[in-house]
Amino acid sequence: MTDALPQEPTEARHSVDLPYRLAWRSSAVRIGAHRGTIEGAGGLLRDYVSLLRSPDPRRIDLRHSMRDPFGNLYVKRFEQKSAITLYALVDLSGSMGFVGDSRKMRAVADICGALAASSRRIGDSFGLIGGHRTIVPELFIPATRSRAGEAEMIRALRSYAPSGRSVDGLFEAAGYLSGRRKLVFLISDFYLPADTIERLFEALAGHDVVPVVLRDPKETEDFPSWGLVTLQDLETGRRRLLAMRPSLREKLLAEAATQRETLGRIARRYGRAPCELQTPVDWERFTDYLMGEAA
Repeated sequence: MTDALPQEPTEARHSVDLPYRLAWRSSAVRIGAHRGTIEGAGGLLRDYVSLLRSPDPRRIDLRHSMRDPFGNLYVKRFEQKSAITLYALVDLSGSMGFVGDSRKMRAVADICGALAASSRRIGDSFGLIGGHRTIVPELFIPATRSRAGEAEMIRALRSYAPSGRSVDGLFEAAGYLSGRRKLVFLISDFYLPADTIERLFEALAGHDVVPVVLRDPKETEDFPSWGLVTLQDLETGRRRLLAMRPSLREKLLAEAATQRETLGRIARRYGRAPCELQTPVDWERFTDYLMGEAA
C-alpha cells in the first residue's frame, strides 16, 4: 500500500439514481412506490370480493358480478403502494481503509449518498449505521425522509479512517433494525471469517439484504509474477515482505477466488447474490445488478 493518496474528483456522486426494486411486498401503511399488502384506493387490481365483505358500492364490477350464477354483487379491491425503510450498514474495520486506485471510503460515501437521494425521491426513508467493534456514533443516522444532514453524512464517510479487526458493531446494528422488514445494503469488503459472515447474515435474516462487496484490484489481483512485495494487514498494522513468484501468485489468487465463492454461497442462501464493485464505483454495473436481482 502506498502512502501517496490518488487524486480523485471532488464532485459528489450522490445524484446517481439507483432504481432498486423489491421481490416482496411492504406492509407499511405509508403510501410509497412499492407493491404492498394493504388495500387502498388505487394502484394495481388486487382481487374481487363480495359486496357484503367489502361494502363499497362505488367499486361494484358489473361484468364480474354477471358471471356469478347466484347473482351476488362483487366489488374490486385495489392494492395500495407502500413506502419502505432502507438502511446502509457499513463495515468500518481496518481493511476498509485500503487505498489503491481510489479510497474505499470514498466509494462508500458515494454509494450511501446515491441511496439516500434515490430513496428520498420515491418517498422511502434512509438510514445509516457504521460500525467496527461497536457502532460509530457519528455514523449512526436513524432512517428519515429528510434531506437534512445528507451532505454531512457524505463528508463524514469520506473523512473517516477505518480501524480495528472486529465487526461486532454490525451485529449491534442488526439488533437495532429488528421489526418490520427493511431493505438493507450491507457494504463491506467481506474480508471476514466464513463463520462471521454466516452469523451476520443470520442476524439480518428478517430483512432483504443486498451485499455490496467493495474491492480494489491492487488488494488481491495486481501482483507481479516475480519480485519483492510488501503486504500490510490494515487491521493489525503488521507488514510482511514476500518474494513473489508465479506459484505464490497463483496461490494468492486461488485463495481470493475461494473467499468469493464462500461469500456467494452464504449470501445466496439468505436471498441475494453479492454485488462486487471495484473502486471507483461502476454505477452502470451496480444499476444492472439491482434491476436483475429484482426481476
